[in-house]
Amino acid sequence: MKPFIESQCDEIAANFVALKALAPVVEQVACLWIDALQAGGKVMFCGNGGSAADAQHLAAELSGRYELDRPGLAGLALTTDTSALTAIGNDFGFERVFARQVEALGRPGDVLYAISTSGNSPNVVAAVETARRLGVKTVAVTGAGGGRLKELCDLALSVPATKANHIQELHIALGHLLCGLAERALNG
Repeated sequence: MKPFIESQCDEIAANFVALKALAPVVEQVACLWIDALQAGGKVMFCGNGGSAADAQHLAAELSGRYELDRPGLAGLALTTDTSALTAIGNDFGFERVFARQVEALGRPGDVLYAISTSGNSPNVVAAVETARRLGVKTVAVTGAGGGRLKELCDLALSVPATKANHIQELHIALGHLLCGLAERALNG
C-alpha cells in the first residue's frame, strides 16, 4: 500500500505545482466574478456528478462565507433544484437541464462557471451556448485539453491533469482560490 500512497501523493503534488501556470487566467476569472458581483449580478455553476458537487460547494462558499465574515455573494448552483432538473429533463431532455435554467435566470453581466472534467458534457456545453447567446460571460473548468468547452468559453481553466480524480482535486482548489479572491476584493 505504501508505494501506491506515495506515488499518488507525488502525482497530486506535481499537479498542484503545475497549476501555478494558470495564475494569469485565474486572475482574469476572478475579475469576471468580481465585476459581476459588484454590479449586482451572479455567478452560476453547473456540472455533472462530482462537478455538480463542486458547483454546489462553490455556490455555498459565495452565498455563505468562505473565510471572511461578509455579506452574502450571489452564487447559484444550477444542480440543486430537483423539481427544475426533473421537469426540464422530462420535458426537454437531460441535455437541456442547465441551459433552460440559464435561459430563465441568466442576465448580461452574469458569469456561468461550467465544470466538466472532459470539457465535452453535452448539458454543460448547451448551457454555455445559451449563456453566450444571452450575454452571460462563460468560464470553462476542465481537464487537460479542455474539450469543446475550451473553444466555446470566454476563459478556460484547463487543469494539468488527465485522470478524473486528479482533475477534480484541482478544480476544487481553483474554486476555493477564486472564492478567496472574490471575497477579499468585495470585502474591502
